[in-house]
Amino acid sequence: MTLDVAWAIDWTRRSARVVTEHREELIELDRQIGDGDHGENLTRGYTAVVARLDALEPAPVLVGDVLKLVATTLMSTVGGAAGPLYGTAYLRAAKVSATPVLDSAGVVALLEAALEGIVARGKATTGEKTMVDAWTPAVEAAVAAADAGADAAAVVAAAAQAAAAGAQATIPLVATKGRASYLGERSAGHLDPGAASSALILQAAADSASAGGPVAP
Repeated sequence: MTLDVAWAIDWTRRSARVVTEHREELIELDRQIGDGDHGENLTRGYTAVVARLDALEPAPVLVGDVLKLVATTLMSTVGGAAGPLYGTAYLRAAKVSATPVLDSAGVVALLEAALEGIVARGKATTGEKTMVDAWTPAVEAAVAAADAGADAAAVVAAAAQAAAAGAQATIPLVATKGRASYLGERSAGHLDPGAASSALILQAAADSASAGGPVAP
């Protein structure tokens, strides 16, 4: 099984839906250790992404076309750190996805490029209580699944599962990067909102790759 541009479009729509559904949760997580705008910012950004996707003519033919649209829209509509971080992730992913379909190796390349973008933009590494703590295990799981012979959908599923576990693993961490680091030891005991939203977005990718079919525009 491979993943095509229809998957990328469906992933985008599912991402918009899931961040909107979890808007209040993300706001509360960010309020605890940040400035409280993560859920609002992502909802606004992905709403704009879907609006641009709906109006796009002609329809995109490459996976990378969709990811580039997401990148540029998030960069221009999402404030704080999330816009540049997610925008860079999608932009790097778009550059390695300029193809109509992705096999398992293509999915790994997409995820690796996204993580590289986040690391490059945020200058973060694992253990600092950031979205890197969700994306890094996601990439590691994707590589392992692909090496084991999994198809593209199974690779995405493995990545999503690892991202969710990685996000939960940020709870006991003391933040040493970003706004949460201002709290020092008091940041421990809270789920990092960027890691949480990353897990939601990667689960949306997995849901789209499964038999669920496209969501309504």
